[in-house]
Parts: sequence; structure tokens; C-alpha cells
Amino acid sequence: VQLQASGGGLVQAGGSLKLSCAASGGTFSSYSMGWFRQAPGKGRELVSAISRFGSSTSYADSVKGRFTISRDNAKNTVYLQMNYLKPDDTAVYYCAATLYGMGSTDYGYWGQGTQVTVSS
Repeated sequence: VQLQASGGGLVQAGGSLKLSCAASGGTFSSYSMGWFRQAPGKGRELVSAISRFGSSTSYADSVKGRFTISRDNAKNTVYLQMNYLKPDDTAVYYCAATLYGMGSTDYGYWGQGTQVTVSS
């Protein structure tokens, strides 16, 4: 499966952005999906994940209550709605797919990343 992330940009603290990740070349509903981020000088962090049909989701503590992950299997797309953004949310955001459960650490398919910058 190929993944194409979009929707990043520059936003002021307290603002919102919605990331999208379009999948092609595979059966989208076969994959659990995740959004990761990597800030300059930091390791990659799993921000949120969603199960194959969207019945289960998970979030990093740092984004709980502010971010919402969703997917539309008819459109082969996963979304990350980000509200109340903080400067600490500044990072390159990547979508990724795994054929295993959403709790897997084995995400084998990655998109190209989209930059999110939150100004104070």
C-alpha cells in the first residue's frame, strides 16, 4: 500500500488542522493505521492509532482530548483532526499502516510526512 499525507501547515497556538492520509494499492480495510510525529532532535512518537474498521482508537497522553483520529474506508483515507494545538505539537507528521493490530509496533508502510508548525 502507498500512503500520501497532506494537510500540514503553519498555525497559531490554539488553532486547528486536519491531516489526511490517502492510501492506494492495497485493501485499505486490511490495515490498522497510525499517525506518528517526529520533532527536531527527538525520536518518533506514535500519536494515535485506529483499528481496521475504526471501532478502536488510541492516543498518546500528550494529545488526548485534543486530537481525533478517524477513517473512511470507502475513501481509503485516514484523518487526524488536531485542535487546541500547542507549540510542542510542532513536528513532521507521518501516517503509517500495519497489517497487524493497532497496538503493533510493526508499521511496515509509511507516507512521506507533512510538516505541522505551531507558533506561540
